[in-house]
Amino acid sequence: MELSKVEIKKVLDLLQDMYPDAECELDYKTPFQLLIAVVLSAQTTDKKVNEVTKLLFKDYPDLDSILKLSEEELQNFIKKIGLYRNKAKNIKNLCRMVKDEYGGKVPGTYEELIRLPGVGRKTANVLMSNAFSIPAIAVDTHVFRVSNRIGLAKAQDVLKTEKQLMDVVPKEKWILAHHMLIWHGRRVCIARNPKCSICQINPLCLYENKIL
Repeated sequence: MELSKVEIKKVLDLLQDMYPDAECELDYKTPFQLLIAVVLSAQTTDKKVNEVTKLLFKDYPDLDSILKLSEEELQNFIKKIGLYRNKAKNIKNLCRMVKDEYGGKVPGTYEELIRLPGVGRKTANVLMSNAFSIPAIAVDTHVFRVSNRIGLAKAQDVLKTEKQLMDVVPKEKWILAHHMLIWHGRRVCIARNPKCSICQINPLCLYENKIL
């Protein structure tokens, strides 16, 4: 059983009614700061990343200033979050690459972004959509869970989920849809014990284990 095109439109409209102001919840002022924040966000909450970057960006807000930090010094700033040693290494390496190969400016294409250490498909899509307003759908754990629960997608992995969402969501709504699904996943359609009884999408949702 799958949602029809009419039902998919209704789901998207309901999400937009629920989260009209949905946007990236990472704190940043520049594409470079967003790049660092997204790299740090792997397997870590945005709230924790924001706590770390608030201190880091206060004195080291740009590429050149972070390049002056040793890897050990950078680790000390970010050690509150998971995988901090590997993330510090990736950040130092990507800073050097952005400096040497892109003149210190964060590149804006998918092909260029995924060349950077620590940057995968999801991170590249987040950068393109949020920093450069290029339509993209970044599938994180929330987007994957919520879209497959509701019935916007029916896939076993994030890549297929992304492609299916791109097929059913109008391109002009890709960026907003990404944020709406994240917000819904954090606020209502949570991983354990989703709040199905208060969910406005419930009548259309195909989730088999609804908690009513």
